[in-house]
Amino acid sequence: MKQEIKDIIKEKTKHIGFIVDGNGRWAKSRNLPRSVGHDHGFKALEKIVKSCFYDFNIQIVSAYVFSTENWNRPKAEVDHLMKLFRKYLKIDWNKKYPNVKFNMIGSYDRLPQDMIEAIENLKEKTKNNWPYIYNVALNYGGHDEILNAVNNILKSGAKSVTKEEFESYLRTKNQPPLDILIRTSGEQRVSNFMLWQLAYAELFFTKTYWPDFTVKELGDILVEFINKDRRFGKIKEDGEAK
Repeated sequence: MKQEIKDIIKEKTKHIGFIVDGNGRWAKSRNLPRSVGHDHGFKALEKIVKSCFYDFNIQIVSAYVFSTENWNRPKAEVDHLMKLFRKYLKIDWNKKYPNVKFNMIGSYDRLPQDMIEAIENLKEKTKNNWPYIYNVALNYGGHDEILNAVNNILKSGAKSVTKEEFESYLRTKNQPPLDILIRTSGEQRVSNFMLWQLAYAELFFTKTYWPDFTVKELGDILVEFINKDRRFGKIKEDGEAK
């Protein structure tokens, strides 16, 4: 991809989100255990996130890796995912993701204590990293995040808040909203992901299972995105609805 296109992507894209869907179906299509699909999904996640930061210079990446509803999956699958998360949290972060700040945007409720400690340690270790932010949505639900913000506002004694004040109670405090949301595997829904932050995001749904999602497909989506006319409800001078 030409550098001038990458420069436009950097200018127009500050925050990208991924719903990493289809690991289990990827495995099933190959007659493999679902756990193998999750293993390959984690490898794809690392590759795509690093490309967002270091190839396309996108400042913020948010990845939906485990929802509040995913606890309803078979125990063996949940246990395997937790094992992968533990391993991921213990990587040499500053070597794997230089200049990236780790941010957990899920709830600690139901997470094992050792994982909570690992998350807190990683947040502390990377808190001064700049200019990139990696939001990991682990045990995350959009409803949960919004309700948590409302309850904290009530605890503060505030009678009313502005949009900007409300956003300061979200787990993406001081971050811009999503510009792009990509969901793999052919499903066309947002599944309770960053409901406030995606209000004006451009949504892209691809039939590719997450383990097969490539940097090239990401680049094609980014090029399509920068060619869109994002209007935000405004009106053009010639009177056309924007």
